[in-house]
Amino acid sequence: MTGNEIRAKYLHFFESKGHKILPSASLIPHNDPSILWTAAGMVPFKPYFTGAAKPDVLRATTCQKCLRTPDIEEVGKTARHHTFFEMLGNFSFGDYFKQDAIPWAWEFVTEHLGLEPEKLWITIYLDDDEAFEIWHKDVGVPKERIVRMGKDTNFWEIGVGPCGPCSEIYYDLGPERGCDLPDCAVGCDCDRYLEIWNLVFIQFFRDEEGNYTPLKSKGIDTGMGLERVASVLQKVHSNFDTDLLRDIMDFTGNLTGKPYGSGSDIDLALKVIADHSRAVTFAVSDGALPSNEGRGYVLRRLLRRAVRFGRVLGMEEPFLYQVAGAVIEKMGAAYPELVKNSELVTKVIKTEEERFGETLAQGTEILNKLIGEAKEAGQNYIDGEKAFRLYDTYGFPIELTQEIAEENNLTVDEEGFARAMEQQRDRARNARQETEYLSEKAAQLKSILEQVGETVFTGYDTLAGRSKIKAVFSGGRQVEQAAAGEEVEIILDITPCYAESGGQMSDHAIISGIDAQVGVDEVTRPVQGIHLHKGKVNSGVVRVNDEVDIQVDRRRRMSIARNHSATHLLHKALKEVLGEHVNQAGSLVAPDRLRFDFTHFASIEPEELQRIEEIVNNAVLNNLKVEVVETSLDEAREMGAMALFEEKYGDHVRVVKMGDFSLELCGGTHVAATSEVGLFKLLGESSVGSGLRRVEAVTGEGAMDYMRAKEDQLQLIAKSVKAPLHEVVHKVEAIVQDLRDLEKETETLRARLARYEVQGILDRAREIAGVKVLASRSDAADMDSLRAMVDLLRDKMGSGVIVLGAAVNGKVNLVAGVSKDLVSRGLHAGKLIKEIAPLVGGGGGGRPDMAQAGGKDPSGLEGALDKVYSLVEAQAG
Repeated sequence: MTGNEIRAKYLHFFESKGHKILPSASLIPHNDPSILWTAAGMVPFKPYFTGAAKPDVLRATTCQKCLRTPDIEEVGKTARHHTFFEMLGNFSFGDYFKQDAIPWAWEFVTEHLGLEPEKLWITIYLDDDEAFEIWHKDVGVPKERIVRMGKDTNFWEIGVGPCGPCSEIYYDLGPERGCDLPDCAVGCDCDRYLEIWNLVFIQFFRDEEGNYTPLKSKGIDTGMGLERVASVLQKVHSNFDTDLLRDIMDFTGNLTGKPYGSGSDIDLALKVIADHSRAVTFAVSDGALPSNEGRGYVLRRLLRRAVRFGRVLGMEEPFLYQVAGAVIEKMGAAYPELVKNSELVTKVIKTEEERFGETLAQGTEILNKLIGEAKEAGQNYIDGEKAFRLYDTYGFPIELTQEIAEENNLTVDEEGFARAMEQQRDRARNARQETEYLSEKAAQLKSILEQVGETVFTGYDTLAGRSKIKAVFSGGRQVEQAAAGEEVEIILDITPCYAESGGQMSDHAIISGIDAQVGVDEVTRPVQGIHLHKGKVNSGVVRVNDEVDIQVDRRRRMSIARNHSATHLLHKALKEVLGEHVNQAGSLVAPDRLRFDFTHFASIEPEELQRIEEIVNNAVLNNLKVEVVETSLDEAREMGAMALFEEKYGDHVRVVKMGDFSLELCGGTHVAATSEVGLFKLLGESSVGSGLRRVEAVTGEGAMDYMRAKEDQLQLIAKSVKAPLHEVVHKVEAIVQDLRDLEKETETLRARLARYEVQGILDRAREIAGVKVLASRSDAADMDSLRAMVDLLRDKMGSGVIVLGAAVNGKVNLVAGVSKDLVSRGLHAGKLIKEIAPLVGGGGGGRPDMAQAGGKDPSGLEGALDKVYSLVEAQAG
């Protein structure tokens, strides 16, 4: 079976078992800052397993694109390591459990994939007798092929939260793939027994003390690596030999003229390029862009690593963007977003390849500096940590560092390099939280949610309401009451407060009880169903079960709504002016301003900014009605609604429609008509990364404040130039022209004065050993003026040596000039300057005919000039 056939067969099998086939989520996790990438099939469903969000379906199946990088250096060297891979999965959110999951897994691998039962082995957790009974008695797996394993391999947990035992399916590839050791068995590090599927049974909740409590609502999370199972079915020794990767390797081989099988170095390069090009293509398609931090740094590292391996294949010019095209052609049917974003993908990759060429040149310059430092220190090697920094920061290949070092009779401290590399790997492993289900705080809130129920949000329709306090936190602890002066977090049963989400800042509000008042300055939604109101008790005592009134700060809410509606208009205007490739990459909607980040590859011209501003303001003036429609995701797509941030939307979505101009999925708050936005004013645009631009703007009161500040500036200018406002521009232009005329007149006078000074200085020339020598002070204001004077004197003198010195603002400038006929006699301006510069506390040098120096000690200037005559005598003799 091809990879496409296996993928389709898996999804349709579980669809027949009542699962809904869901599309792969983005590689960029939505609303999860704890992780950089979607690294497992369950990541998009974390909120469902924890109870932080309610699933629209209880059974789901996906083929999830995944990205992991801790073992990046092993890619291509082993049969199984990848950065990008596809994970097939079936999930139950409180529906079925082991009794169904285990037989279905067996049915699929034996009946639908046709794997031989006698070659399949099962692992279970040590005391998971329930799983053993199902595998042995219900499925019929012989008990000698069911292996009990420990917590380190067959129990899934990360800190506080849901967890449970695992059961894995292994395929025996045969003794010829083994290590020949007598104890070789399932779990051995050799290649004989290949794990193809892992079933996680989420049945416990682990608390802070390490106690395990059975969950009322149990879950199933499974993962089958598509590349692995394809290697078994296609009877190849490596994932890279499956059609999923081999087609891309063959494309690269044809492109470079170095086909797969030409040699170990070439094969390694082709494998790395195939793997990394898949990762880079999917990451860019999902909205990641190369940068120097976070996921942008990971993307840049992968891309540059692939380009470096392209050098092994003789590719000096950009080529990876063409390989990306092959990836899109290969995988576009399964992942249509690749085809949709193909222009963006190839442009980003090609641009980064070109920049990397410049970076390699920069790295060479730094390496040359390291070589110089090593030689100066008497070392015969380059420090390993510095070589690693060059590799890690600039992507400079260690092999190239070693080669250039060898040319300079140096070696590279390979142990130090390896040590630095391992330290980075340790940091990466320690930072991995790729499949963490739940933080301790969220676990606590989930428990409270079960006790007190959900907060009902009424803020789309009202800004005030009556509510009841369901829980109070102070000092990080849940309490029954809190008094004046305490910082608190409060959960209400009903709230009109909008919680921060999607770039929109939260509401501020006042909670008022019979004898208490709380000022709310932040509202969050840490788990679905809970609004957490953070603030300070201004007076009295707030208690659990108190009836309270809550009033949203209306002025703040309206300012935010204006800015949020303006971002929708701005997004549409950017697409109209710059092109359909523009996609939102982030935003901030605050009461005083809005910020909008988007994909684009060049700075925006002033004319384009003006056009964008005009389009938005025209939409505002047209008073377009803002309508909100709640509908299904499929219907929203049919309507043509734009989805932002690659969000994972539920089946029911909120569509914000602004006339026939803008249509977007959005959960934020908005004005009733675009005219309420008031004036829209762009403040400017800038770059925030490779292929990423940012615009900032103000509306409403913010725009009024901006215009008022500009008017105040204009009034100040008018007062300064003594002109009425309507004549300020003409008056300023006249003043500027007067200044230009004065500058020309000043230059003319300076030139005239210089000629007078030149004549006076020429009179001081002496003849030394048959050579005219002039060493004198000058009043030149800067080095350029001093050089010009030396040129003028040399022209007047014809043949001679001239050295001028000027003391300016406590510093010394020196310039020397030697006529061409004297250069041939051995006189050298650079050597003269080098000898006298130390006398003024400086240094310098230059060509035989012209040289200059600077110094810090004006008191030595006379001595330096006097020394010129003896030096010329020595040179001329």
